[in-house]
Amino acid sequence: MNEIYLIEKDAEGYYELYFYNSPALAYFIQKIPSARFIMRDRCWRVNLHDRLFVREFCDYAVRRRLASSVCKVGDRAEVQGYPDKMPDLQYPITHLKLQPYDYQRKGIQYMVDHKRCFNGDDMGLGKTFQSIAAVSIARAYPCLVVAPATMKVTWQREFQRFIGKQAMILSNENKDTWHRHMETGTCNIFITNYESVKKYFVSRVRGRTTVKNIVLDKRAAMFKSVIIDESHRCCNDTALWSIYLEAICANKEYVWLLTGTPRITSNIDLIQQLQIMRRLDDFGGAARFKERYCQGPDKSSNLYELHYRLWEICYFRRDKAIALKDLPEKTRQYLTVDIDNRKEYEFAENDLIRYLVEYESASDATLKSAAKATAMVQINHLRQISARGKMKEAKQFIHDVIDGGDKLIVFAFHKSVMSEIMATFPGSVSVTGSDSQEKKQAAIDKFQNDPDCKLIALNYKSGGVGITLTAASRILFIEFPWTASDCEQAECRAHRNGQKNAVNCYYLLARNTIDERILEIIQKEREDSSVVTGAINNIEESIVDATLRHFKSKHKI
Repeated sequence: MNEIYLIEKDAEGYYELYFYNSPALAYFIQKIPSARFIMRDRCWRVNLHDRLFVREFCDYAVRRRLASSVCKVGDRAEVQGYPDKMPDLQYPITHLKLQPYDYQRKGIQYMVDHKRCFNGDDMGLGKTFQSIAAVSIARAYPCLVVAPATMKVTWQREFQRFIGKQAMILSNENKDTWHRHMETGTCNIFITNYESVKKYFVSRVRGRTTVKNIVLDKRAAMFKSVIIDESHRCCNDTALWSIYLEAICANKEYVWLLTGTPRITSNIDLIQQLQIMRRLDDFGGAARFKERYCQGPDKSSNLYELHYRLWEICYFRRDKAIALKDLPEKTRQYLTVDIDNRKEYEFAENDLIRYLVEYESASDATLKSAAKATAMVQINHLRQISARGKMKEAKQFIHDVIDGGDKLIVFAFHKSVMSEIMATFPGSVSVTGSDSQEKKQAAIDKFQNDPDCKLIALNYKSGGVGITLTAASRILFIEFPWTASDCEQAECRAHRNGQKNAVNCYYLLARNTIDERILEIIQKEREDSSVVTGAINNIEESIVDATLRHFKSKHKI
């Protein structure tokens, strides 16, 4: 599509303009004073009083051949091929055990066509299913899946469920023999976690850990495709597994990265992931990418242009609200409560202030880094105290829900909070980082299938991704996570395909505590996330700096 589609909405008082993947057009439309990009609809909205600017913009676009024509239409249904310019599935799917939705068919075809790309679909839209279908249709075997440790069994189950194929989880027991199954044809799908990539596929590293210095196990060359689940874990090259994966994927025909949040901190987060897919050259290389898209205090620039180019080259995303129109709505409520350990909290807060003064006054980079780390420890301590102070209210809320016969999901951060919940509600189940995968899955299955199991407690790291908990439609957050993406991930355990009821998310907000600072960070992140894929400054620095700003005004430090 090379047309500009123009819709004049007199009743609403604005124009909607649709055009596809043109950095130049994106640059020029931003010159219109009222122009703003609507991510959900992937269109530009301009107030009617800027009609002269719109006319000039359209004339300029056609004159400079940035657009073939301007089409005035009555509504969005008349817009041809936009915003969902996704290919229709061209391959038979009789071998799939589940019939994909229309949007999933398009995603499968995109992955097969582009071979090395992001699947950035919203959580709950079936990125796993689309990936497995793409592997099957492309006959991209042998296939390696790299996923969080908590997701290995899920991937194994899903391969069996979706295409009837057995996948093997790599372990110490089969470390030296797994390749024989590949050679004999008894298994051609293998699953491992990030932390184990080196153990199974790296023979040695000659000096400093760089791609050139990595000597791969010869078995790594046997894979035709690699799927990397939750690929934002590779958002920088300081995580050694991201360098190992870059080496492993260097000559693979198919490399698919799955994540709803490829950009966590800034545009820089995309560089290593693009490198893993061998897509960075499509953006002019790392230096050019940084020069064009990583400038300014947030290390993020030309966001609209980057958005267009990603979609054009190697990225797609569908929002849940659009793809699953029948999915029940999701609401958030912030329940402000008073903590019952105020004196303990104030004492710890005074300690934090002393460390923040150190952090603020430090001129040496090493000292500043040390002060920041200490401040983070104190902030975490404050969070824990705040959580303890909310437990009475939290337990009353839980009683109200489960005594009424409904199921409830509870998220927490600290082990002490989890332990108190489990001790108070002995019939509940939990998912924690210390549980084996079998124990985690048993807890999930019991909560989903046993009507007498009313409560499941999870921490964000082990229970915030990759699991389905649609048996409940209420979620209680006793503690806040650090980022908006963690919130979204946790909320989507219930708000996903298969949910029949409206999902209500309740956040316990302790009055006049660190909770309020964290909420500020999360809300700012949500505001900034609409342009590319989601953003916030360096998480640790943001937390420390936001806390410092707060206490500067409160205590004049």
